[in-house]
Amino acid sequence: MAITDWPKEERPREKLLARGADALSDAELLAIFLRTGIPGKTAVDLARELLNEFGSLGTLLRADKLQFCRGAGLGEAKYSQLQAVLEMGRRYLYESLQRRDAISNTHATRQFLSARLRHYQHEVFACLFLDNRHQVIQFEELFNGTIDGAAVYPRVIVQKALHYNAAAVILSHNHPSGVKEPSLADKQITRRICDALSLVDIRVLDHVIVGDGEALSFAEKGLL
Repeated sequence: MAITDWPKEERPREKLLARGADALSDAELLAIFLRTGIPGKTAVDLARELLNEFGSLGTLLRADKLQFCRGAGLGEAKYSQLQAVLEMGRRYLYESLQRRDAISNTHATRQFLSARLRHYQHEVFACLFLDNRHQVIQFEELFNGTIDGAAVYPRVIVQKALHYNAAAVILSHNHPSGVKEPSLADKQITRRICDALSLVDIRVLDHVIVGDGEALSFAEKGLL
């Protein structure tokens, strides 16, 4: 049965308009993105198959072009559309964060950092540089590594902070494994960065680790 033959309140697009996007399942949201199915399958059927194939919505969204285009009903056009949608989401979160105090709006800060770093299949170490009101001056991805580590140089972070005339910094990096717990190396490099920045009167307000689920905050864990 085609989606157009479904009761109106069960059709994903109409359901979204009537009840909001958060009322939809992952498959229904994906079906709206797909727009059409394939012969013998509705967009919702296809969405469910893709979620089963990739394991989750997050895994599908993080897939590289080759992996993504292997999915039934997908291709380079859909991949391009998805990347555009994800980038618009990241830019929206960054614009929202720039209008706020990054420390008093920790949820927005973590949302943005997760959106920027979660999709990488290798470790990326980044910094949010803040002014004396804790508003964002600039975000930069500074160091790239392998699947289980990245070389981080405190002097580079100090140079960047001075360049932006930052009063404070929020550190962040991702764990491609999905495990958010900080390693001994994470704790050691955080301490080295804090010590280096303190010499020029710049505070480290937090270190956020992005993995599966909610990002982990060093400040909340009492690790700073």
